[in-house]
Amino acid sequence: MHPSITKHIYSHIKPTGFDMELFKAALNEISVSKGQFLLKPGTHVKHEYFVIKGCLKGYYMDDKGHKHIIQFAIENWWIGDFDAFYNQVPSKLYIEAIEDSQLLSINYDRLQEIYEEAPIFERYFRILVTKAFISQRKRILSTQEKNTQERYLEFCTSYPNIEDRVANYDIANYLGVSPENLSRVRKNIKS
Repeated sequence: MHPSITKHIYSHIKPTGFDMELFKAALNEISVSKGQFLLKPGTHVKHEYFVIKGCLKGYYMDDKGHKHIIQFAIENWWIGDFDAFYNQVPSKLYIEAIEDSQLLSINYDRLQEIYEEAPIFERYFRILVTKAFISQRKRILSTQEKNTQERYLEFCTSYPNIEDRVANYDIANYLGVSPENLSRVRKNIKS
């Protein structure tokens, strides 16, 4: 198993060696190239992905064809269409590689078996889902209460060093502001 996922797991739970071996056997390493899609709307979602190396974005397209980025994933983050994965419904999201990326994937059916065989991993994913829910709620509140600079600084804290890896227009899209507004904010911060 890749050391980054091991460290990530142990930062949240304390599984036995047996538990870790079960989990390790369920993971598959995959590579995706920049611009490649892991997921498109309408797809039956069978996997979640842990980022070993690289950067991805999750987004949906509205009825008018506008893109809305809802998540970036960098090293040591999980990404997927969690609604589609956990509820076994068709995806509504695109997941696209921003950089060449190395990922670990886990299959839905195998994960359900692991929950039975090594229940501590149900706790692990519950902790991750809870943190993701809290993060999304904070993001919604931030959008309603904070100005662009405050939101951008929060973004930089959540995604360290990502501003050098992701296009300005994608960050602006995630923050719900125009690229020009974000450029002004970034310029003000640097001066």
